[in-house]
Formats: sequence, C-alpha cells, structure tokens
Amino acid sequence: MEECVQRLKEEREQSKKIPISRKNRKVSLSFLSNDQVRAKVVEEIITTERDYVQHLKDVCEGYIGQASDRPEMFSDEVMNSLFGNIEEIYSFQKGFLLQLEASINQDRADLSRIGGCFLEHKNGFETYSEYCNNYPRALRELKQLKEKQKYRQFFEACRLLQNMIEISLDGFLLTPVQKICKYPLQLRELLKYTRPQHADYLELQDALEVMKDVAVSINDRKRRIENIEKIAAWQKMIGDWEGEDILEKSTQLIHSGDIIVLAGKRTTGRRLFLFDHQLVVCKKDWKGALLYKRKINLDVSKVSDKPDGKDSHWNVTVKHAFTIHNAETNKLHILSCKEEEEKQLWLKMFNKEREMVLEDQQRGFSIPSSTREAATKNVGEQQPVKPQDASVVTRKVSTMPYAYQHKILKTPNRSIDLPRGISSSDVFKKKGKGLFGIGKKNSIRM
Repeated sequence: MEECVQRLKEEREQSKKIPISRKNRKVSLSFLSNDQVRAKVVEEIITTERDYVQHLKDVCEGYIGQASDRPEMFSDEVMNSLFGNIEEIYSFQKGFLLQLEASINQDRADLSRIGGCFLEHKNGFETYSEYCNNYPRALRELKQLKEKQKYRQFFEACRLLQNMIEISLDGFLLTPVQKICKYPLQLRELLKYTRPQHADYLELQDALEVMKDVAVSINDRKRRIENIEKIAAWQKMIGDWEGEDILEKSTQLIHSGDIIVLAGKRTTGRRLFLFDHQLVVCKKDWKGALLYKRKINLDVSKVSDKPDGKDSHWNVTVKHAFTIHNAETNKLHILSCKEEEEKQLWLKMFNKEREMVLEDQQRGFSIPSSTREAATKNVGEQQPVKPQDASVVTRKVSTMPYAYQHKILKTPNRSIDLPRGISSSDVFKKKGKGLFGIGKKNSIRM
C-alpha cells in the first residue's frame, strides 16, 4: 500500500512537469489515435471492474457463506478478523459497477464520461479504509488457521465449490487493497488520452485527484493504526503508570527528548513525550528505566516562548525556556532546554501538534475504540517483562558479596522503538505562538 502511494506521489510531481501536448500523444507503436486508445482504456476499466466484483462475490458467497454455517470452526471474532468489512465493499462495488456501465457509450466508448461516476461515489470508497486497516490482522488470522489441516481443506473445498480461479484465499483478500491503489493509475492513463475539449476532461481531472487523495488517506490511516500498537507497547514499558491509557486520546508520537523543569531554585531532569492532545512527563530511575510522572492536556493548554532573563516569580535566571499553562488546572510549567535550537524545535513541534489535531478534526479522522482495544490486547499477549521481576533479582543477590551484586544488577540499556506517526498529508502552516487558555498562573513542580 505504501509503495503504491509513493508511486502516486511521484507520478503527481512528474505530471506537473509534462505539457498537455505530450500527455495527449498518440500511441506510436500501434498507430492508434488518441480516441481509439481512449476507447480501449475505457473498455479495460469496465472489464477489470467486472472481474473485481466477481472476485468479491466469490469471497462473500464462496468463503463467508460456507464459513457462517460452521460456527464451531469460525466464531464471530474470527470472521471479523478474517474478512473485515469485505461484504460492505462488495455491496458498494455492485452499485458502482452498475453506474459505471451506464456511463459507457456503447457505440463509441471513447465518448464515455466516467469521471462523474467516481466523483459521485467518492465517499463510498472510504469503506476501504477499514478493510485496509484490518488486512494485516486478517493475514495473521489466516496464517494461524492454515496451520491446521481441516482449515486448509475447508478453504480449498470452498474454492472448488464456487468454481473460483486457482487463487488461494490470501490472494482474494489482497484484491481490495490492490484495487484501491489501481484506480488512480487507471484514471491517469485515461486522462492521458483524453483531449482537453472532451466532455469528460474536467471531471476526469477531479476524479483522479479524488482517488489519489483516497489512496493517500487510507495509507495514512493504516500507518496510524499500526502506530497505536507501538504506542500501547511503549506504555507497557513505563513504570508507575497512572490514569487512563495514552490511546484514549492519542494515536501518534510527534516528538520526544530530555528537558529541565524549573521549580523555584531547584531544577529537575525529565523526559518528555509529545503526543497528539497530550504531553507525557517521565523521569529515569537509577537503572535508566522510565517512570511515569504526569500528563498535561494540551487541548486546554497554551505553550509560550519565555525570553532569556530573570523570572520575577522565582527570582532566578532562565535561559532557552518556554512555558506551558494549563487553563483547566491553572498551573504553570517552566521548562528549559540546553540550547536555543532545541527550544525552537520544541516550540515548532508543539505548533505542529495543534495543526495535526485541527487537521484530524477537519477530516473527521478517528480510530474506533474496538481498534484501540485490539491493539492493547495484542500487546498484552506479548507478555512483557513485569516490573516486579527486577526487585526479585535484587532480593536474591542481596546476600552475595558486593562485587557479584554489581555484575548481576548491571542491566543493559533498553531502547524502545517509538512510532513517528507524522501524517502523510501536508499540514497547515500557522502563525503565532500557541495553543489557548490563559488564567492566573501558579507554579507546579513536575
């Protein structure tokens, strides 16, 4: 899916550089005119669409129909994992195919106008998002089932009974993922042989951009879904966690780093993790493990640059600092960086966090609670090392000579891979500092 989207982006950039006169060239090898080639491209689109709908029908009637009659083999949970919402896609594609066929000029296919058909059904293509998100889960489920002979025999029997082509269920499940990527390529090919004066030209241009955006959006959502499992695994590694899970509000990590927190004349080192909607503050214990300290709700906070100089409240000199004021709790946090460049990067990332949240709201982006719960469940099944294991080792070696204790207690540095879930679409560029909410400022030690 990501390779397909990357190809679309590259083609989009290249197409901007190609003059229209070159885009509407004749096919030199076959000596066909633009109109003749356009007719063949239209016919290919219709033919592949009919084949695709037939494949969806085979899956729904051949596999799902048979599996539904065997609840002892296929529970509702297994069915959802294995097939996702492919029945919903089949229902949508049947209607889309009917309108697409109605758009074809039977006497002269080159005069057909199909761009409007894609524009009219653009919202329906969003059904692919759920399916593509579930696809990796479907492959895992299918792999587990195929480890048992009775399931291998069942799937082959379904294929034979439905008189399907010799493609395994794996291949049929991949078809919708491939199809949503193929639409922009087909439309681009059709547009290449559509003259600017053609009645379908403008709508076809719009349809191409719409389907490109659909593919990019689905890929972005898929990457975000993959990120939440990594975030759930990260939270499992944080000791002393309190309150709601990070996934209740956040779906991507934006930035992280070490920083100094000011509280009066005292300074404390902390590790910050900037997610969408919230900032997680941690500290390191004597072994380097991360321990939870608090979360700051960025939806009700304002981040501001703090000029170098003396702070009137604490009567201390601050440098490379910025503040976070939580309007809900009326608390002020003063944070200082080692370098000015580091501070500017944090301020930039806080602005980006607000832009990404706004973009998600405008796009109506959200991840279902069931998907979040599934991610947490998958991480739970990995059985991470329990925090109390370290204390058990400590008690066992406490009676040993110190030299041996030192060797056993020495733990290797652990690195935790965190998702870089930056949206693939361009973010809005805003001016100004901040977030929002100002009130009476009280200091808090982080």
